[in-house]
Amino acid sequence: MKSFQLNWVIDAYDSGKLVVNFLKEKQLSKRALTDIKFHGGDIRINDEHVTVRYKLKEHDLLTVIFPEEDRGASLEGDPYVPYSIVYEDDHCLVINKPANVPSIPSRDHPSGTLANGLIYYYEQRNIPSTIHIVNRLDKDTSGLMLVAKHRFAHSLFSTQQKKKQIHRSYEAIVHGAVRLSEGTISKKIGRKSDSIIERVVTEDGQEAITHYKVLSTSKELSHIKLVLDTGRTHQIRVHMASIGHPLCGDSLYGGRMDHIQRQALHSSELTFFHPILLKELSFSLPLPKDMKSMLK
Repeated sequence: MKSFQLNWVIDAYDSGKLVVNFLKEKQLSKRALTDIKFHGGDIRINDEHVTVRYKLKEHDLLTVIFPEEDRGASLEGDPYVPYSIVYEDDHCLVINKPANVPSIPSRDHPSGTLANGLIYYYEQRNIPSTIHIVNRLDKDTSGLMLVAKHRFAHSLFSTQQKKKQIHRSYEAIVHGAVRLSEGTISKKIGRKSDSIIERVVTEDGQEAITHYKVLSTSKELSHIKLVLDTGRTHQIRVHMASIGHPLCGDSLYGGRMDHIQRQALHSSELTFFHPILLKELSFSLPLPKDMKSMLK
């Protein structure tokens, strides 16, 4: 397998800098540099090995070769996992995940996950990486997911996520006519004391803020768009249930199953600044068929 690598042609501004300082400016951490040095990576100038103390010259070609990543023996490829690739480059993937597909293996779902499907995809294309999911979706939530192809890209995306620079919006169908055309739900969320899965609104929980806008409504159902300021587990599901409008199909939080057999929640928009290609990318997906049919 060919390892991931990054290349820079040094300009006059960076001439004279030590490699270590240049790479720090490119957000390669000390840990990443140590990993490159001791686990099979390399740093080269004009295709010749150098140390991080090398002083850069104008027109030098600096190449950083990252080590191959350990996938773990338990993560096996699966060619039958359904998903589609919306966008791909050398550093990331944007995935359209259907409902009923878990993001990663767990005790309840040890196989058949998106991660298993992507490992098979990597194996077929000799991509020397394990799975780095940036924004994970619940098993029954459909839509857009961002996946980094290597550890360095993942660290850059994780930093963006902490700074709230990766923007996502969701669409949901909830029970009842939501009274206000738009609003904000700011209620702390924590784990329910007698459950390892269920979350509740609680004063000693973590801050959680959800903005919503009603797209259409009837006496029975409302189609809403949601944007999150925080990313708590089950945040949309808990918050909408807390104001008396649980998601259709979400039996865990009071939703009925008569319209749809999973929570009616879809990750519909994703926008981020690509930290390596240095450009903004934006993606959108229409509602899947099961949610569209509810609106008819």
